Amino acid sequence: MRTIIEKSGYLLAAGIAMLAGPAMAQDAKLDTGDTAWMMTATALVLLMTIPGLALFYGGMVRKKNVLTMVMQSFAICCLSSVLWMIIGYSIAFSDGGAANAFVGGFSSAFLNGLGKESLSGTIPESVFMTFQMTFAIITPALITGAFADRMKFSSMLLFSGLWVVIVYSPIVHWVWASGGFLFDAGVLDFAGGTVVHINAGIAGLVAAIMIGKRRGFGTENMAPHNLVLSVIGASMLWVGWFGFNAGSALSAGTGAGMAMAVTQIAAAAAALSWMFIEWIVRGKPSVLGIVSGAVAGLVAITPASGFVLPMGALFIGIVSGIACFWGATVLKRMCGYDDSLDAFGVHGVGGIVGALLTGVFAAEAVGGTAGLLEGNPGQVWTQFIGIVATIVYSGIGTAIILKIVDAICGLRVEDEVEVEGTDINLHGEVIQ
Repeated sequence: MRTIIEKSGYLLAAGIAMLAGPAMAQDAKLDTGDTAWMMTATALVLLMTIPGLALFYGGMVRKKNVLTMVMQSFAICCLSSVLWMIIGYSIAFSDGGAANAFVGGFSSAFLNGLGKESLSGTIPESVFMTFQMTFAIITPALITGAFADRMKFSSMLLFSGLWVVIVYSPIVHWVWASGGFLFDAGVLDFAGGTVVHINAGIAGLVAAIMIGKRRGFGTENMAPHNLVLSVIGASMLWVGWFGFNAGSALSAGTGAGMAMAVTQIAAAAAALSWMFIEWIVRGKPSVLGIVSGAVAGLVAITPASGFVLPMGALFIGIVSGIACFWGATVLKRMCGYDDSLDAFGVHGVGGIVGALLTGVFAAEAVGGTAGLLEGNPGQVWTQFIGIVATIVYSGIGTAIILKIVDAICGLRVEDEVEVEGTDINLHGEVIQ
């Protein structure tokens, strides 16, 4: 089973024994080293949302809205954990019968059948489930950056809960579950380029457009209130990303080691490329720019981290830094939408770039699949199919959920709440 994990690179490879039936499950054997690493990786991925993303986003908004941002990340962590236990894990990874290519079933609802001795490959199924839970936590939390400063807290909770169940969990099944239609098509997504970043980025773009621009957008000063918080948050994201990417090998082996190496290289290269392009275009390298570049590189290497060599990671990092700078500045200004904290500009654009370049730089010696540079141009087309399928389903699903939430409780805070600040009005607290 370990050989399968390290050769294929698919996130679910270690879970195939659980899904394939009792005969394979009986052959699986617990590996304490793999288990220790995966418990560590799970904690690292949780660190990415609380406190990493909470601080990263909290530092980028105006002072009157910072508590709202950190509250959203914390609340989503709690909500997604419970929903993943109740139904999300089952939809993502259980057998859906006739609809297995598109959605899982309900046999694992409320974690039915998950016992102390249940294994997923060489690790306890409980660890695999919790590791996947941390992905279900951070993905909807990323979306909140797109509509920062203007969405009701109640509406955000309802939207996030519905989105995790209706949009996120089925896409997980498509890409990472044995029998999922993108999994069977050969789409390469080692740690969540499509499942997490394109998915969240597109949802953020749709939400930003449907909710509308912030009051004063384009006329008022909306500069970050505390970039030190954002740097600390971005640094925690970077550290946590090793759990995100290297943990997706589901073992403490050579695959995890290579994923860790290429993650570091891509993040550093993207931070520098964003910094230098901003320096050229705007005359000064900004703190916000270099940390945003690092996150862009982490996003772009995510789908490729189990499939590429260091030179591929270097190129992916350089390209993603430039592409995401363009997405967060030129594209946003050209199209006129208000993606407050560049959820689409960084995660959407970075995820698309990374998914496509995975098809270019995939090395057979690393993940068992050759890319364009090794004579397999069809892999780029396969990656493109995965991107389009995710964009279409996430975009339409998000729009429908937002319409439902708007009809139930409205999406946007009142004008006076937005002007005075969401912290005091929604939560009754402020930062002194």
